[in-house]
Amino acid sequence: MPSTTPAQRRQRAQQLPPLREADADAINGFLDALWAETGAARQTLDGYRRDLEGLARWRDGHAGGLAAVDRAALFDYLARRTQDGYSARSNARLLTALRAFFAHLRRRGVREDDPVALIDPPRMPRSLPKAIAEMQVDALLAAPDVSTPAGLRDRAMLELMYACGLRVSELVGLPVNGVNLRQGVLRVMGKGSKERLVPLGEEAQHWLERYLREARPVLSGGKPVPRDEAIDDAPLFITPGRTRPSRQQFWATVKKSAAAAGIDPEKISPHGLRHSFATHLLNHGADLRALQMLLGHSSLSTTQIYTLVAREKLKQLHAKHHPRG
Repeated sequence: MPSTTPAQRRQRAQQLPPLREADADAINGFLDALWAETGAARQTLDGYRRDLEGLARWRDGHAGGLAAVDRAALFDYLARRTQDGYSARSNARLLTALRAFFAHLRRRGVREDDPVALIDPPRMPRSLPKAIAEMQVDALLAAPDVSTPAGLRDRAMLELMYACGLRVSELVGLPVNGVNLRQGVLRVMGKGSKERLVPLGEEAQHWLERYLREARPVLSGGKPVPRDEAIDDAPLFITPGRTRPSRQQFWATVKKSAAAAGIDPEKISPHGLRHSFATHLLNHGADLRALQMLLGHSSLSTTQIYTLVAREKLKQLHAKHHPRG
């Protein structure tokens, strides 16, 4: 059980000393190089920055700063984080960030050793993606008040999320020119700047067309959707201030819609719609390779976890309905 709450951990982080200039320069140089060399996603860069700055501020006052951290200090820091209730997944991401950071320093001759080399990653608990029942998805998607521009936008976003299996960052980041209504497809820029085409489906296309025709012009203050979609990279979904909704705003939309649909908001998340998209497709006979392409997974092994979800459902059905189950 965590010894501190997330709010307490945030408060403790705010009490740490400010980042030293040398550490800030080292982190910025690393992140700039990582973006230039690998095209790492903004979320990845932001996560690495938080992890590295957290360690640097915790180490404040030690000679050499972040670039001189040794293995003993890393063990101490990981132990402290575990004590504070950070998850194995969070600590694993920290180690990934540190491996990349020290590899960057070695390539530039700043140091010769790798203090992370002999530190084993934490054992990750195996958890299956949690899908939402199909009837609950129907209720969730129908929850927004489509008589208002914001409600019509929310309905279109929820429909698109479920119909296309999008990540939240992909959904809120969609440009107008990512939609081809004539062909009924969506062009999605995924992790690592990898592009994929995903079919819209009739229901999602219907609500998207209504949003573009009725709601977006109102939310944009009367500015029509650009006719030349081929060259327009304006945000597809916008707030009344004509800015993209944030991931946090869409999270709030999902929670609000769940409550309106009579679903416990604590048992649903935006990513749950992506999990449901994959699980429901498999349950209805979709091919695993096709699912991999639709989800934008670089490795089939990442997609295969959904076969475990389908297998668990079959076991439950067998146990419930077979006379010897």
